[in-house]
Amino acid sequence: MALGDTIYVFDIELANSDSSVYESLRVRVARHPSETPEHMLTRVLAYCLEYTEGIALSNGLSEPHEPAIAVRDLTGVLKAWIDVGAPDAMRLHRASKAAPRVAVYAHKDALQLAARLRGERIHRIEALELYAMDFDWLADLAQRLQRRTQFTLTVSEQHLYLSLGEETLSAVVNRIPLRQ
Repeated sequence: MALGDTIYVFDIELANSDSSVYESLRVRVARHPSETPEHMLTRVLAYCLEYTEGIALSNGLSEPHEPAIAVRDLTGVLKAWIDVGAPDAMRLHRASKAAPRVAVYAHKDALQLAARLRGERIHRIEALELYAMDFDWLADLAQRLQRRTQFTLTVSEQHLYLSLGEETLSAVVNRIPLRQ
């Protein structure tokens, strides 16, 4: 018998001064049995960092042909394709043709991903945004993960300050250039 998705609920107080977003969010995430906690947390944090009108999480690994996070306008037109992990060049090529903006949040070796992608043929690669999440920070956060988690996330100049109970964990999200 196959294992089903596990549902996690995040209650987040988001204060993102980089994008002037100040919201209380309740995010329900389905974690596929093969998905690591770090990957799921990267999806949740990317959702927070990209938060805008029309944003929606997909069902993650259960929908392989959809972006992890999509931003659509009121008519349903795709405005941004946001992926998590290490998508291959063909997926990013297709994404760049489907949406005017494509961003990837890598939770593992983003420099290695960037080096691999530089040699590939990707539509509008110069516009592709690649962000590196701090894997050690994510692993530490994953140790504290519960099925219902409440935290405050403050973002300032790509610095993340995540308050979980009495503790505040900080990290930096770095943008990795794809063209040299």
